[in-house]
Amino acid sequence: MRRLNRNPLRQLRRLIEINRTLCYYGIDRLLFEGSRFAWLVWLNWLLPWNWRPRHKGTRGERIRQALEALGPIFIKFGQALSTRKDLLPDDIAAELSKLQDDCPPFDPDAARRIIEQALGRPIEAAYTHFEAEPMASASIAQVHAATLHNGMDVVVKVVRPDIQPVIEQDLAILYSLAQLVERAVPDARRLHPVEVVHEFDKTLHHELDMMREAANASQLRRNWEGSELLYVPRIYWEYTSEQVLTMERIYGTRVSELDELKRQGVDLEQLSRNGVIIFFTQVFKHNFFHADMHPGNIFVLPDGRYAAIDFGIMGSLTPEDQRYLAENFLAFFNRDYLRVAELHLESGWVPDSVRVDELEAAFRTVSEPVWGRPIKEISFGLFLIRLFRTAREFGMEVQPQLVLLQKTLLNIEGLGRQLNDELDLWDTAKPFLENWMKERVGLRGFAKTARQQLPYWIERAPELPGLIHRVLDETAHHKRTYPVPNLKAVEQALAENRRAARNRTLGVVIVLLSLLPLFPLSEVTQALMLSVGLLLIVWR
Repeated sequence: MRRLNRNPLRQLRRLIEINRTLCYYGIDRLLFEGSRFAWLVWLNWLLPWNWRPRHKGTRGERIRQALEALGPIFIKFGQALSTRKDLLPDDIAAELSKLQDDCPPFDPDAARRIIEQALGRPIEAAYTHFEAEPMASASIAQVHAATLHNGMDVVVKVVRPDIQPVIEQDLAILYSLAQLVERAVPDARRLHPVEVVHEFDKTLHHELDMMREAANASQLRRNWEGSELLYVPRIYWEYTSEQVLTMERIYGTRVSELDELKRQGVDLEQLSRNGVIIFFTQVFKHNFFHADMHPGNIFVLPDGRYAAIDFGIMGSLTPEDQRYLAENFLAFFNRDYLRVAELHLESGWVPDSVRVDELEAAFRTVSEPVWGRPIKEISFGLFLIRLFRTAREFGMEVQPQLVLLQKTLLNIEGLGRQLNDELDLWDTAKPFLENWMKERVGLRGFAKTARQQLPYWIERAPELPGLIHRVLDETAHHKRTYPVPNLKAVEQALAENRRAARNRTLGVVIVLLSLLPLFPLSEVTQALMLSVGLLLIVWR
């Protein structure tokens, strides 16, 4: 955890400013009234800067306005909190989702100095034209238009000067506030405020690193190379560093500009379905998804493809989480709550001590009301939120990657239904998930896994005869003991070992024949041969 040890006078001024703001908006009373730290509320009344009348409004409005008053780092923290709908009450999460990360631009001359220092050359040597007026400005960086010497139009993203000390100072204060809240408010402990700040800390520092963002964009572009659904702009590595990112400029229409899209003749229904396909492809096929897909980061190109920008936050899942998540979706839409509960236990998301029948009943309670609406109105994102909230009551710790997924799914749903209010996500998603499950756990998945592990088995194959000989030798010379009471049982055990050795040899031959490209095999035949071969290897 960070310590408040740099520039004490500046830290003191910032602490007083935060105290004034929290008191004015009544956040101190919201947090500490009725707790063992209630005396802090009374102490604040003794401070002269808190003698003014307090702000009126709902608790959600007051929290949002307090964060806005405290500046860009607190605004970004509020935005991060707004995605934790599994933790926050609905009214607070809804207000926090209104926070906008807009900041006044910094001096263009400072931007030029940062670029020249980062690239190690005059700005004219990198770009034939550089627009001094920024296109956009946010808390971490601002964006300028430019043109490379090859004529390519680009955007140049520049990290704000001296932003690092501001971030470190405010993060240190956030850590201290989180610790205080965790100690003072018993109900807050289940929200793990220190862990939430820690996750925000990591995300914020990832966004500061332009090389990391460039690498994310490069990976995503490679995943979607040649796609008719999504275009990812090119990164120009020779003009990119930790503080500067140079990327191909996108000319398109913001996905939120519906009237302009209609004027261009874009098929909004198909566009909404394409968004769902892109999301599930990123999550389940590529296992690398854009985790900040709000309308400001998505454009529609003249040819009808989506184009994405801003790659600072990306997510991925473990293969196990992918599978359990897909099965959870399928079980939910089949209303198989027992299977949903079993999946939570099998995946380790909830402790083994939880009774499956109690978990099933809890999931049924929160899920059945959903089915009272038309299927087109059923929200995958809200289902995940309900699922996580319920599972948390049984000891589930929601992992950061699942939180990113939940946030992204809500964005995609909101976007899809903005384009087409008749969008049926399940109609688009179900065939995708069913095909993915067949490829992962069916015969095709088995064959694919076997092909991936073929180099390992080929490497170990020369050892098999020696291993078999050693087992038989130990058995024949009584070096291996068996719990048998008489000679007949020993002879029977030896016969079984000889039969097992023959089976293993035959199994290895069948596995190698199915995997080596000696003659063409259908996927079903190949999978069947693999299954028989592996069965013979393990059969005793």
